[in-house]
Amino acid sequence: MNKIGRNPFAYALFTLPTLLLFVIFFLYPMIMSLRYGFTEWNGVSPARFNGLDNFITAFQDKYFWMAVRNNLYFIGFSVGIQIPFILGLALLVSKVRRWTSFYKTMIFLPTVLSTAVVGVLWGFIYHPQAGLLNQALEAVGLMTWQHVWLAEEATAMLSVLVTNAWQWIGFYVMLVLSAIYAIPKNILEAAELDGATSLREAWSITLPMLRPVIMVMILLSITGAMKALDIVFVMTGGNPYGITEVMATYMYKKAYRIGEYGYANGIAVLILLLTGMLTSLFGWFTRKQEEVQY
Repeated sequence: MNKIGRNPFAYALFTLPTLLLFVIFFLYPMIMSLRYGFTEWNGVSPARFNGLDNFITAFQDKYFWMAVRNNLYFIGFSVGIQIPFILGLALLVSKVRRWTSFYKTMIFLPTVLSTAVVGVLWGFIYHPQAGLLNQALEAVGLMTWQHVWLAEEATAMLSVLVTNAWQWIGFYVMLVLSAIYAIPKNILEAAELDGATSLREAWSITLPMLRPVIMVMILLSITGAMKALDIVFVMTGGNPYGITEVMATYMYKKAYRIGEYGYANGIAVLILLLTGMLTSLFGWFTRKQEEVQY
């Protein structure tokens, strides 16, 4: 066994299949996307190099900028609303002493559902006539609050954001709970002996010790928001009038509905660059915060 461990060919034998899959399904498609991003191509005839025309077109395309704005909405909603809610919910669940497994299962359940199921389910909830939301508003006498949720400019994007948050809350709550349970008990017991209330304990001890997990959640929220496609595609398809369009759905439409494969690959390159820029900025900000603290 030791001889096998010291043999470099053994490592190559085990890593080669994974490396091959990585090259075939990630690296090669990314290189081809970069290549076709600088071409005019309809997917059938030979691609014709057009330099930076696709990127210039994107920067002048108001619908592309609407899609960028909606991706930023995803990030803002996740970081500003979803993560604080997740932290509060996880802190509450961590204090529960009975039926803990039941609560964890109920919170995590939406995460195991496919996005298609979640989108269709919430599509029925938002239905203007038969939907649970409008019926509940009518039952409590708030008929003026009723909307055609997925078809009105004021409510369509918010409805999609709430649905996406509902699906992924369980995953993040479990992540935070595992970090809370890893906090040494003697620290919390010392705080209780010093007379700290539950709120004070959460604010001064638990949350600061959750900082690494919070940073991971923010990073996952940024990357997840930039590749959002399926939930928008199932619920609205980017409608009405592109109000809920995100960059990935706009790229899909340009490629498979209009046949502008070169332009669609250009959008894919811009998604990659923008995601890299945002994650790099977040990494720089995190390092600066650590330098200030230490």
